[in-house]
Amino acid sequence: MQKRKFGRQGSEVPVLGFGAMRMPTLSPESRELDESLSVALLRHAIDKGISYLDTAYSYHGGRSEAVVAKALAGGRRDEVMVATKLPHWLVEKPEDMDRLLGEQLERLQTAQVDCYLLHALNKESWPKLCGHDVLAFLDRARADGRIKYAGFSFHDRLPLFKQIVDAYDWDCCLIQLNYMDVDSQAGIEGLRYAAGRGLAVQIMEPLLGGRLAGTQPEEVRAVWARAPVGRTPAEWGLRWVWNQPEVTTVLSGMNTMEQIEENSRIAGEAWPCSLSSAELDLIREVREIYRRRTKVNCTGCGYCLPCPAGVRIRDIFYEYNQAAMYDLPRRETQAMYQWFAERQGDASRCTDCGQCEAACPQTLNVREALRDIHLAFGD
Repeated sequence: MQKRKFGRQGSEVPVLGFGAMRMPTLSPESRELDESLSVALLRHAIDKGISYLDTAYSYHGGRSEAVVAKALAGGRRDEVMVATKLPHWLVEKPEDMDRLLGEQLERLQTAQVDCYLLHALNKESWPKLCGHDVLAFLDRARADGRIKYAGFSFHDRLPLFKQIVDAYDWDCCLIQLNYMDVDSQAGIEGLRYAAGRGLAVQIMEPLLGGRLAGTQPEEVRAVWARAPVGRTPAEWGLRWVWNQPEVTTVLSGMNTMEQIEENSRIAGEAWPCSLSSAELDLIREVREIYRRRTKVNCTGCGYCLPCPAGVRIRDIFYEYNQAAMYDLPRRETQAMYQWFAERQGDASRCTDCGQCEAACPQTLNVREALRDIHLAFGD
């Protein structure tokens, strides 16, 4: 497994990390975590050298941290770096931060979190946490050994990202980056800004929630077919991220053994600045194709859920984009939308409360998109 330096710290970390947000569930329709398979996947990943594990308080309904702990039982804790995140939406007073960290340490069955990140900072959560003196909390937690490194994950615009980077002596940050998001959120400029100030930069959504790894439209397949070497769509996406020398670790939400094997192989071959100018041109061409086809830039992260009115926002956007990007027959999309309606989850149930838009990391106009989709596919 290729390794890169962890920012200005002396340690090194593998370039591939395990993102424990999308571990397998008991069935495609279920949200219940398949704990035994998840533990097996995590242990297999560690065996392959994927020794950076990223979880959070809220992942899988609060079960992810405990499952990571189960995977590390039996003496494997010292083999890995564990990252988790402070759920800012549960912080109402300064002492809540110490209480939540204590709860997470208990869930993870560890005395120290290697990387503790402020979760999903944006223009609302950052000033809120500052009002609760979060930076003093981080100082205390580092000083008493509850956390080793302090960082933050980010979902907002570049100017705020730079402001946060400059506000504290951070060790690391976690940003969304893939070949479609070069100018979105922190983007390439944010990556270089943080790395230039000595932060280790971890990457989430390298394949845009799997959208860059699945079935490709014919015009995209035609572009990849012109490449001198055959690669899967996932490999093209991961190689593009690892091509950036400022990237420290890429988090992949692997939920099959095959994905672990494929990603591990790519991680051992994808060196910084290794893509040729011709290959980069192909990726730019694919980017433009997708930009022309995508209707709603939803990554499927689920921060908008649960909707108070029961609208299946993520599922609706996914099916809508699938139809647009992959030329699905209109009747298939209408049939799926009817399936949502039968389960009282279609967009007609939206009460216009705006909770989804306040939580959306992509700052999407969710309500307007839902109205458009209902007009197109509703009764």
